[in-house]
Amino acid sequence: VQLQASGGGLVQPGGSLRLSCEASGFTLDDYVIGWFRQAPGKDREIIGGIIKGGGSTYYADSMKGRFAISRDNAKNTAYLQMNNLKPEDTAVYYCAADLKLHNLVVVTPAYWGRGTQVTVSS
Repeated sequence: VQLQASGGGLVQPGGSLRLSCEASGFTLDDYVIGWFRQAPGKDREIIGGIIKGGGSTYYADSMKGRFAISRDNAKNTAYLQMNNLKPEDTAVYYCAADLKLHNLVVVTPAYWGRGTQVTVSS
């Protein structure tokens, strides 16, 4: 099971960015996929997740409104759309997979992907 997050970079405040999480070695739709971030000096936190099968989504309360998670099963890839980015969104962003949403919510997923850096700065 391998996950690779990509699409990070430098973006100005107010801008948007879409991150991708490509899965290999397994079928992404068989798992709950979560997105996380870790800012310097802070704990890793969950942004949200997308449920297997129907594609329902979950977002942490603090993340609702500017982030949207989706999935393209044909490409075995999940996405994180980020809008109206702020300097405090600067972090390394990770995707992860688990069979249970609970394990994502408590930030202990079975599989972590490599992160991608997002920097929001003018």
